[in-house]
Amino acid sequence: MRRDGWRPLGVRGGALLAIGLALSGCVRLQGIRAAPLEVPTLVGPPVRDNRTPLDGAFACFASDLARLPSRRPVIAVGDVRDYTGKYSVNEGTAITQGGALMVASALGKLGGAIVMAERFDPTIGERELGYVERRQLGDGQVHSVAGGEGSKVAWLPYYGGSIAASDFYIVGGITELNYNIRSGGGEFRIGQTGPKARTYTQSVAIDLRIVDTRSLLVVHALSLTKQFSGYEVGFNIFRFFGSELFDINLGAKAQEPLQLGIRTALEEATLRLVGAATTRDPALCLATGVGSAAPAGWVGAGPAMSAAAHSADGAVNALAPAAAPPLPILFEAQSERFVAAAGALGARVSAARRLGPVELLLTARASEPADPARRHALADRRIAAVVSLLRGIGVADDMIRLTWRPAASDAQIYREGAGDQRIARLRVAAADRQSEGR
Repeated sequence: MRRDGWRPLGVRGGALLAIGLALSGCVRLQGIRAAPLEVPTLVGPPVRDNRTPLDGAFACFASDLARLPSRRPVIAVGDVRDYTGKYSVNEGTAITQGGALMVASALGKLGGAIVMAERFDPTIGERELGYVERRQLGDGQVHSVAGGEGSKVAWLPYYGGSIAASDFYIVGGITELNYNIRSGGGEFRIGQTGPKARTYTQSVAIDLRIVDTRSLLVVHALSLTKQFSGYEVGFNIFRFFGSELFDINLGAKAQEPLQLGIRTALEEATLRLVGAATTRDPALCLATGVGSAAPAGWVGAGPAMSAAAHSADGAVNALAPAAAPPLPILFEAQSERFVAAAGALGARVSAARRLGPVELLLTARASEPADPARRHALADRRIAAVVSLLRGIGVADDMIRLTWRPAASDAQIYREGAGDQRIARLRVAAADRQSEGR
C-alpha cells in the first residue's frame, strides 16, 4: 500500500475496471454544453410524432369521411377517466390519467374530415366570456356599437351565439387492468450456474360511448380489450474460482408498452364510434391498415368457397377461414329497411370488392322478438333486400353466396357488439375469380 492510502488495483482489479469501462462504452448518449464551464447535459433521441399502429387506418378513414355529402360533424370529448382504481404508493397510478387527451388526439388524426369542439377544459373561454360580459375584454381596436353609449368603444361587443354547438361527444373510461393473467418460464442451474427464461401477459379493457349532444341518446357503445406480453431471459454465474467469488448476471427483458397499448385501444374505439355516428364503417380501413383483429365471432372473406356445409339442424356454416372483418349492414327494427343509405352501402361494398371477395354481416337490434319463425321470415326479407342492393351495383346472382344463417327452429340470439345481433352472412366473390372458374 502506498503512503497516501491508495492501494494498487492488481491484475484482477484492473481486469474488472477494464470490463466496466468496456460496458460503459456500449451506452452512447450525446452531451451538449449550453454555456461555458457547465457540465455537459446528456441528450437522447430527438422529439418525434407519437405514432401508433393505427395511423394508416386513420388516414384511410379520414379520406372516406371527406366524401360525406353533408357538412362535417362537430364532435367533442368528455371525461375519459381511469376507473380501474389500481394505485401504488411507490409508482402512483398504474393507468394513464389522460384518456380524454388520447381520444382528442385520435380525433385530431382525422384532420379536416371532422370538426372538434372543446368541452373537456373550456375554462379560458368561459373566463373571457365573463370579461366580455363585464366589458373588460378588448383586442386593441375600436369597435362600433349601436345604442346610446356612443358609436365607438374599446371593449369587444358581444351579441351571443359565438360558441359553435357540437353534434356528438365521446365519454367513457378505462375499466380493467388485469395483472399476470398468464405467466410461465423455466430456470436450470448446476452449481449456481445456468440460464433462465420467463414470459408474462396482462390485459386492459376500455368502455366508450358516443352520445348525440341534442337528444342525449347514446348512438353507439362498445367495449374493447387488449393483451400485453413480455419476456425475461438471463444467465447467472455465482461460484468460486480458486479463492475468488464471481457473481455474473447477463440477460434482457422487454414488455409491450402499457400506455401505448391503451392509446391504441382508445384510437380504435374512436374510429368505430365516429363511424357509427356518421354511418361510415371503418372496418375496411382497419382491415387493410395495421388495425387490430376482427371482433370475436366474425368470419372474414377468405379463398373462394366451392360449397357450403349444412349442420344437422339445417343451419349453414361458412367454410372460408377468417381473413378480414366483414362489412356490417344494420337494419331498422322489425324491418328490411337499411339504417344507412342504400347508396352509401353500395359504395362501400364496391370499394371493398376491389380488394377481393367480400363478406357482409347482416345485423339488427337484439331487442327484436325472439320467436324463431318470425325471425326466420324477417331474415328472408332482409337477405332479399341485400341481394337486391348487390344487383343494383352490378353483382351477378352467381357471385352471391349465403355463408351462414340460423336454422328456422333456432331460438338463440347471436349477439354482435353492444345491443345488436347477427342475422346472416353473405359472401360476394370477386369477378375475376368467377371468370376463372367458367
